[in-house]
Amino acid sequence: MNNKNEINQVKNSMESFRSDFPVIDQLINNKKLVYLDSAASSQMPNQVINEVSRYHSNDHANVHRGIHSLSHRATETFENTRKNVSEFINSKNTNEIIFTSGTTESINLVAQSYCRPRLKKNKKILISHLEHHSNIVPWQIVCEQTGGSLDVAPINQDGEIITEKLIDMIDSSVVLIAISHVSNALGSLTEVKNIIEAAHSKGVPVLIDGAQAISHIKVDVLDLDADFYAFSGHKMHAPTGIGILYGKEELLEAMPPYKSGGDMISEVTFSATTYNDLPYKFEAGTPNISGVAGLGAAINYIREIGIDNITVHENSLLDYMTSELQDVDGIRLIGTASKKVGVQSFLLKDIHSHDIGTILDHQGIAIRTGHHCAMPVMEFYGISGTARASLSIYNNHEDIDHFIKGLDKVITIFN
Repeated sequence: MNNKNEINQVKNSMESFRSDFPVIDQLINNKKLVYLDSAASSQMPNQVINEVSRYHSNDHANVHRGIHSLSHRATETFENTRKNVSEFINSKNTNEIIFTSGTTESINLVAQSYCRPRLKKNKKILISHLEHHSNIVPWQIVCEQTGGSLDVAPINQDGEIITEKLIDMIDSSVVLIAISHVSNALGSLTEVKNIIEAAHSKGVPVLIDGAQAISHIKVDVLDLDADFYAFSGHKMHAPTGIGILYGKEELLEAMPPYKSGGDMISEVTFSATTYNDLPYKFEAGTPNISGVAGLGAAINYIREIGIDNITVHENSLLDYMTSELQDVDGIRLIGTASKKVGVQSFLLKDIHSHDIGTILDHQGIAIRTGHHCAMPVMEFYGISGTARASLSIYNNHEDIDHFIKGLDKVITIFN
């Protein structure tokens, strides 16, 4: 779907979904809210808010542990969402779907349960220069714990992983490759399937940080052949504090638990403990049940719209926003990859990004400023941070027009 008429049809249909997001319909500093910070946290539609409220109002109870009706209903919601996630990303079965608190915990789980037993001196983890801190620090920690090392594949000036150089760095010493599907700081879309194929040809598994991809493009873990895929609910119109780790069943079966406690055990004596089956082996303690309920509703909502329609809509908006930004006096776009998803970082003359963000907020426009938890990316460009505008399904061309007028106001004030 790429001709003009089809894009306009999607644009018109997407406008009807905007009213589902109550947060959008408010004034900030007496100005209509323009929310361009979805890469940090996307907004929730009424369908998700109502489902979370319904759970708390009617079904709140612990899962897997009760014989009463509320516990049965809570468990049904919980496990139906697991099935929903499995179908949404096309995993083989629900045993491969682990509920976590978010992408960060998912990556830490793999670092400690998969990599820590395998890492040692002369072994390494391979990442890229493009990564979020959550896909850097867990690997640094596990390397410190084991004597392993962390190798970093380079990026180019457009903000793209130099794929051929990353592939050249894969050898028998690499225990795992961990890369982002989409850069949170720059919006760069990585051709992860090519990297996975090259890695597997050398017997190396791959983890994909999918936090910035999951609500914007179709993700099929079987087609990608990803070994692990991590993402967060709050990036896909669900509540905060809930996320997913997908892992191939044979890998998860061989991994020891990451955390211990209730629900991840089958039998406990003082002499020994038998762990629960997948996926519960990795889900210690009382889970975020209402967050799971909200995640299920968010997936249903994305399905209702259609992920392909979302991709077309957001790509059209990104093209428009990028074109308009290029005409702003003194703009410098940071991250100009040929394939991008819904994000544009920029600098404006010598104005500090925090000042840009503050002046825009006075006009009701919400963007993100700073290093975006990607300090190595900023270091690569020789800057301390950027201003970042990010898009979602509820944005439209009018939002971008307000945004551009806001930047004109920034320039006027500093001139």
